[in-house]
Amino acid sequence: MKKINLLLTPGPTPVPSEALAVMSEPIFHHRTPQYRKIFSAVSEDLKKVFRTRESVFTFTGSGTVGMEAGVVNFCSPGDRVLVIEAGKFGERWREIAESHLLKVISLKAEYGDVISKEVVRSTLKKNKDVKAVFGTLCETSTGALFDIQGIAAQTKGTDAIFVVDAISGLASDRLEMDAWGVDVVVSGSQKGLMLPPGLAFLAANEKARKRIKEAKCPRYYVDLLRYDSALQKQDTPFTPAITIVLALRVVLDKILAEGMEGVWSRTERLAKFVRRRVHDLGLELFTNHLANTLTALKVPGEINGEELISVMRDQRGVTIAGGQGSMSGKVMRIAHFGLVSEKDLGVGLRILEKTLKEFQAGSKSVKRLKVCK
Repeated sequence: MKKINLLLTPGPTPVPSEALAVMSEPIFHHRTPQYRKIFSAVSEDLKKVFRTRESVFTFTGSGTVGMEAGVVNFCSPGDRVLVIEAGKFGERWREIAESHLLKVISLKAEYGDVISKEVVRSTLKKNKDVKAVFGTLCETSTGALFDIQGIAAQTKGTDAIFVVDAISGLASDRLEMDAWGVDVVVSGSQKGLMLPPGLAFLAANEKARKRIKEAKCPRYYVDLLRYDSALQKQDTPFTPAITIVLALRVVLDKILAEGMEGVWSRTERLAKFVRRRVHDLGLELFTNHLANTLTALKVPGEINGEELISVMRDQRGVTIAGGQGSMSGKVMRIAHFGLVSEKDLGVGLRILEKTLKEFQAGSKSVKRLKVCK
């Protein structure tokens, strides 16, 4: 029997064979017309995925590079900012902001909950000096979807810019940057864009770009003025991850052939498929604010979630994600975006069902397994 090797985590995600193939081709120099032509094309097509007319800047680095760029290019030390914090990646916005000496107002909620647009509106009314609001489209640690359109409406008539982490949510949950009035969007390559980790992206509208020259946070590698100048010449200021950019050309062709409406409809259909199946298994959803990107589930109380995930990965060849931070061992997360199909999810859910039953029955085969920390 062929060994299963199924990746159902919310990043990294499976990479299409065509993209893997182009990354294996001989490397060439990036300061050439050959590379600039490719980079120019992907930069234009990224706008269609971000749903914007604005330039999309590409960094070599993880999604967190994009998040830091989303802070330092628009703020100065001492600025008061608002952070929507209801999960691991909302916490990351706060940590980045605090590391650059910004004065953070945190709107906190329990993991799995969200912050409403009404709370954002009332907070901005009480704090008219807020320079930026940092939020998350899909909180990957909890599977919760935030009302980005509603929150953007609250910042639109203020001096505050709205900066959104769409690292997991881009190309899986609906995001309309221009139509909704989102000022800055950041993302990464290893989620809905179906690539290996290694690229980060940022798009900013005119309201946000006016801040760049006056922002005093120290920056060098992620300085958008450098990236903007280079992009005018179809280039980047620093060495790009050439092979991943070549693969990006391939996956953007696939995404745009399907169309963004098609992408969003597919992920919604797969999300509903997973939730029907887990309901039949008697499992409880971790959040009521459901994203199409992934499904987060509560691990049944009598089971060690880390051991369960370890058995599925190391013994059965199906990798799902566990909980993060305080949710470690208590949550399991299944992604249904990118290259993942209903067939893949069906296989993964059957393995989950089998493993759960063995744990619940106290099977000796799973009790003897030791989890590598």
